[in-house]
Amino acid sequence: MIYFLIFGGFSLLFVLFLTYKVLDYSSGNEKTIELSKIIQTGAKSFLFQEYKVFFPVIFLLATLLSITINWKAGISLLIGSILSVTAGYVGMTIATKANARTAWAATKGLGEALKVSFSGGAIMGLTVSTLGIIGLSITYFLTKDITLISFYSLGASFVALFARVGGGIYTKAADVGADIVGKTEANLPEDDPRNPAVIADNVGDNVGDVAGMGADLYESYVGSIFSALALGTFYFKEKGFFAVIYIIIFGLIASILGIIYTLYKSSKSNNPAKTLRKGTAFASLITLTLTLIYSIYISWIQIFIVTLMGIIVGVSIGLVTEWYTSGKKVIKLAKTAMMGSANVIISGTALGMESTFIVTLLISTAVILSYKLLGLFGVALSGVGMLSTLGISLSVDAYGPIADNAGGIAQMAGLDPSVRKITDQLDAVGNTTAAIGKGFAIGSAALTALALFSNFSNIANSQSVLLNNPYLFLGSLVGAMLPFFFSALTMHAVGDAADEMVNEIRRQLKEIPGILTGQNKPDYQKCIQIATKGALKKMVLPALLAIFSPIAIYCLFGTTGVAGLLIGSTVSGVMLAIFMANSGGAWDNAKKYIEEGHFGGKGSFAHKATIVGDTVGDPFKDTSGPSINILIKLMAITSIVLITLIRGL
Repeated sequence: MIYFLIFGGFSLLFVLFLTYKVLDYSSGNEKTIELSKIIQTGAKSFLFQEYKVFFPVIFLLATLLSITINWKAGISLLIGSILSVTAGYVGMTIATKANARTAWAATKGLGEALKVSFSGGAIMGLTVSTLGIIGLSITYFLTKDITLISFYSLGASFVALFARVGGGIYTKAADVGADIVGKTEANLPEDDPRNPAVIADNVGDNVGDVAGMGADLYESYVGSIFSALALGTFYFKEKGFFAVIYIIIFGLIASILGIIYTLYKSSKSNNPAKTLRKGTAFASLITLTLTLIYSIYISWIQIFIVTLMGIIVGVSIGLVTEWYTSGKKVIKLAKTAMMGSANVIISGTALGMESTFIVTLLISTAVILSYKLLGLFGVALSGVGMLSTLGISLSVDAYGPIADNAGGIAQMAGLDPSVRKITDQLDAVGNTTAAIGKGFAIGSAALTALALFSNFSNIANSQSVLLNNPYLFLGSLVGAMLPFFFSALTMHAVGDAADEMVNEIRRQLKEIPGILTGQNKPDYQKCIQIATKGALKKMVLPALLAIFSPIAIYCLFGTTGVAGLLIGSTVSGVMLAIFMANSGGAWDNAKKYIEEGHFGGKGSFAHKATIVGDTVGDPFKDTSGPSINILIKLMAITSIVLITLIRGL
């Protein structure tokens, strides 16, 4: 673990260097600076209010663990929570500072704008992976017990669910309200300053897609490392333990080199998508090369093959996601809009359902081959391989919201139309990378959940269960239901908050004269307050559902019931998450395709039909779908902690 601290320290220095470089860029004129500060203030305000809700719960839980188990369990939970919050806060703060700088850099050209926006995303990516391994090191040195790292992972999972659910409700309440009234009723263009919800929408991009996604993948990262370390030590002693350590270090080194390579190429790039792909591929190649050398050195070639499987499956899921959310699939979906919104909904729903087939085959192939080579440790290590280059893969993902915000600032600040054209180019690539990132998160969640389930089985001594045991079936039935019930709660939350948002936008357009003519400014703060209030009020119940479900099932059906719960929730949750992410992404891109001038273009019948599809898809792809990943992992880690607690008593 000392290696984690050493290389983590180097990585933090590189993060500081990137931060200095980003802040050294110009924020532009008075208008762009003002807009950026409003977005920064709104995003920080929401996060601090969110912290006020869940930190008392975390401190209470840490105190209970300290009393019932020992102080090490409580402090591990706090370390996981605090570092996850820190990673999200740092990444989001830089993202909100990079947006205006990206817009202003776009006045100098596409390459310069790409360099600034990717640098901002890279700070998020490296902060998450670096603090993740530093926290693991600190926890291990304090506890000297791998099993207690589960409490560190629990803390990260707890924060992740609140961040994903709260951020998702916030961003989609603003987005849906802005679309329904701004685009459909008032015929305002994207990011028009006359739309009262436009600032809340930009704030939501940061709290949902930057802080939320960062917390999500932070939790996946530490969860996969914990499960691989535990299983590696259980089955292969020190040999398995150090294999995990080295692969993570290789991935961190490769991510830094990949980021440097991408930044070098970006300043002269006229094809952002190609540049970002090359950087990610470069990092993956370095990771695999170092892993191959290490595997040969210790005469354990299976380590390389399993890591290779994880990386291949991660990349493949991204490509499948891109296939279903762009290109011919989206053109075909956009064409159905000429027949009306019902056809768009039907076709988009079918497309998302269809996409589960290939992703399931990919995940199943990785699990089978990894298990054949190294047993359950192989499955966990495959997940580690997939997440090893998180530093750069999350950088590419986090770059998207920065580019999106830059486009909004360019529009609202009245910059030259050529600037908006460049930011739209970056944003289009960002939409694709965001869709790929969601697919990547789902794939990693499936492998991480399976590895955590294996740890649960080892701790609970329930490696085998009788299929005729009704408790297994009942647990599976409840588990399969929970992702649907959880999604219902989060989608109701978006709907309720969006209703308030729509009423407020309509009120302002009606009661404040001169908004549509540009003579008066809308009351942006009121819309920010509605999104914040709606998110904070509705995020608690879904979060508590993930914590208390395993406890309730254990009390009713014992460890067999909990095993069924984890199986059912993972199977149905992964399918539902894939379906929601890909349907939502396809609806979004179908709308954008029509806005480019196809099938009638903006304002046409087909355009209004795709706006309906996009509005339905918003909570699918940005609230409920991504949150399911954390639901299944949080239930798994809660089950491990529960059994550890019971065994300790």
